[in-house]
Amino acid sequence: MAGKPVRSAMMGALQNLTDADLKRFIRELLARKDKPRVPRNKVDGKDYMDVADVVVSTFTEKHAVTVAAEILNSIGCSDEADTLVEETSGQTSQSASTDDMHFVDKHRGALIQRVSNIDSILDNLLDKKVINQEAYTKIRVIATPQEKIRALYEGPLQAAKACKDIFYQILQKHEEYLIKELEGKK
Repeated sequence: MAGKPVRSAMMGALQNLTDADLKRFIRELLARKDKPRVPRNKVDGKDYMDVADVVVSTFTEKHAVTVAAEILNSIGCSDEADTLVEETSGQTSQSASTDDMHFVDKHRGALIQRVSNIDSILDNLLDKKVINQEAYTKIRVIATPQEKIRALYEGPLQAAKACKDIFYQILQKHEEYLIKELEGKK
């Protein structure tokens, strides 16, 4: 069953946000450190339709849903994030199969939001030399588990597929039930 077009589903998700949540969505969108970055003048003072257009045109249909769902989850709008992902199911596989993506990339948003045993994971990543002592120390002082996982994605997990493989193995050990649940979702 083909899902809704990405742009239409994105507009629907953003339309359902309160004005305050839309402002928080825009603030988080602008605060993203990953590239591509969204210029402030593209979204400041814009309505949900304009913001949806910017998200889809900036990240392409292939990545827009992942980015938007991650931001929606981070601002506490997980129902809208889930609906967006469900409504667009199958859309990204038409242009680029998510089967080609590494598990930790495919489930980036969910891992950022739901991994809770981060200190043990960091210990294992240090032991396996995926991160060095300096990165370990910098990430450990970050306040929230979500920001710690984001820091991993922005640094060490960009290095090589082998790093992602080790991270995945460690997640299987420390977040067994979460990983089993995500593996059940295609």
